[in-house]
Formats: sequence, C-alpha cells, structure tokens
Amino acid sequence: MVWLTPSMDRLFSGPPAERRRFLDRLVFAIDASHAARVQRYDRARRHRTQLLRTGTRDDAWLGALERSMAENAAAIGAARLDLAIRLEEFLPDGKQSFPRIALTADGLVERWLASAPALAVEDRFREHLAGTRVAEAEGGTVDGPQRSDLLVTDRERGMEAEQCSTGEQKAMLIALVTAHARLVERQRRCAPVLLLDEIAAHLDESRRHALFEIILDVGAQAWLTGTEPSVFRPLGEHAQFFTVRPGMVEGA
Repeated sequence: MVWLTPSMDRLFSGPPAERRRFLDRLVFAIDASHAARVQRYDRARRHRTQLLRTGTRDDAWLGALERSMAENAAAIGAARLDLAIRLEEFLPDGKQSFPRIALTADGLVERWLASAPALAVEDRFREHLAGTRVAEAEGGTVDGPQRSDLLVTDRERGMEAEQCSTGEQKAMLIALVTAHARLVERQRRCAPVLLLDEIAAHLDESRRHALFEIILDVGAQAWLTGTEPSVFRPLGEHAQFFTVRPGMVEGA
C-alpha cells in the first residue's frame, strides 16, 4: 500500500526522523530485506550504546557489534540511494502540472557510498565506530544511518522543499508518492493500493486533473477521501462514489 494523509503535508518542513521513516517505507515496498537490515542495525546500535555507557569494555563483543552495524549501515545506505535513482525515471518531467523534483538520501554513510564501494564503506564505518567509543561512553551520539535525511529539491528553481510554500510541498509529495506507485507497479508487475486522504482539497483544477490521470494510468485501486464531492467529478464513470455518514456508508 502507498498512502498520503493530511498529517504528512508538513513532511519536508518537519524533523529529519519523519522523512527518514518515510524514505525507509518507500524502500520497504521494493526491497523486502530492508526492514530486517534496519532492525539489525538499530538493535546492534542500542546494545553497543548500553555496553559503552555501563562501562563494559569487552573489545571482542564491541567489535562484533560494530561489524554488524557497519555491514548493515552500508546496505541501508545503498538501498536508500538505489531507490532515489530508480524513482528518477518516474518523476514528473515538467510536462505535467506537478513540479520537477530531484531527491537523494543524505547522511554520513550515503555520502561515503557516493565515492567508494560498499566494502570500503563498511571498513571505514567500522573504524569510525571504534574511534567514537570513548565519546559515546561519555554521552555522545554516533553518526550513521539513524541520522540520515531525505533531501527533495525543486529542479526548476533550485529550491529545497522545506523552503517552498505549503501548496508546493504537497505537490512535491504527491509527485514523489505517485512516482513510487509507478515504480512498485514496474517492479512487482502489480500496482499498489493507493490510500489518499483529503488528497485533492488544496490542489488547483489542473493539478487535480493531472493527479486523476496518473492514478488511472497506474491502474491501481485507489481510495480517495474528501468532504467536497465536486472535486472528484472529473473521474466520472472511472470511479465509484460513496458517502460516509455516522454508522452508515451509502453507495452512489
């Protein structure tokens, strides 16, 4: 499933942790192993932190945890970067009503992967972890995939998404999510279910029409909600309409 809700409208201006979770959710949809890698990394990181802050200095134990962290960190960063590259093919090209955007995963490991093979990045990150043991034992925090961010930019204006208006941010988010739906359909040969809550309320007419065309072109089963039936009328016979009242759902 691919979904958008009103609470996500401020994704680009909110904290990096929200964008990172969003990015990983997009990766999960095309790489089933990604969730397990993130869990293994987080588990090893928490265990390592606990050992360091309780004064346990077992080098063999710490080394094993750091090897696991490094191996999974490189794989996590590579999967995030790979998703960004794959999405490029499906992002708006400027001929549609949605903005042309560029995106990438940005973080310590992702930057290293841009100029070095994964095995070299594993070794470098493992050395980085070994070198931060004292600082982390004293309360510091280690850098890594848990601090990465999703960077989205308007190509035409060269402006980062967080600097754009709320309306433009929503348009960028829709462009990103619909591109991801196309990618999932291409990779799995089966379109995802789209759950789009209050998706059309703040779009102008041209963008609403463009969104409906994309949904129909993807061929996905899509559930769209809103409070104004008129915004969905352009879908015509391509959609079924339901009215939801307290304790009742009425079909049109």
